[in-house]
Amino acid sequence: MLSVIGPPMKINLGLSDDVCQTAGQVLNFLLADEYMLYATTHDYHWNVTGPDFHGLHLLFEAQYEEIHESLDDIAERIRALGVGARGNWADLTKSLRLSAERGIGLSPELMLSGLLGLHEKMIVQLRTDATRAATLGDLGTADFITGLLRQHEKAAWMIRSHLEVVEQSPT
Repeated sequence: MLSVIGPPMKINLGLSDDVCQTAGQVLNFLLADEYMLYATTHDYHWNVTGPDFHGLHLLFEAQYEEIHESLDDIAERIRALGVGARGNWADLTKSLRLSAERGIGLSPELMLSGLLGLHEKMIVQLRTDATRAATLGDLGTADFITGLLRQHEKAAWMIRSHLEVVEQSPT
């Protein structure tokens, strides 16, 4: 068994410690928001009802699975910067910048519009976060966040397209 003796190794990414800490903090806020979106999407997957149950159940499942993969990627990016990734639920909830309705008893249309709103808020926040990382000179984090931005744009487009179908169908 390998044991580490002494202080942690110094990370050399061509960025100052302050830049790594700041970028790590930005990513920890993002991690909290992504966890909330993951939990909300999973909640809606479990609690959706109605004539389009099957389609929405599958849509929500595909989206929460993609978000789940992103969570690990975000935490690993934080750790690559030499910062601790906040994985404790109490810490995550203190860092949330988003909020959502619970799924129990919520109509499918409200679930869809709620998720669309969350993805759009994430898109706006991710643009700010990517710009901040680029301004810090952390192009790796800026690029990473831009990739997440594209994922949320696609998710929002899919939900928006589904809502348009729902709005056009006869009542």
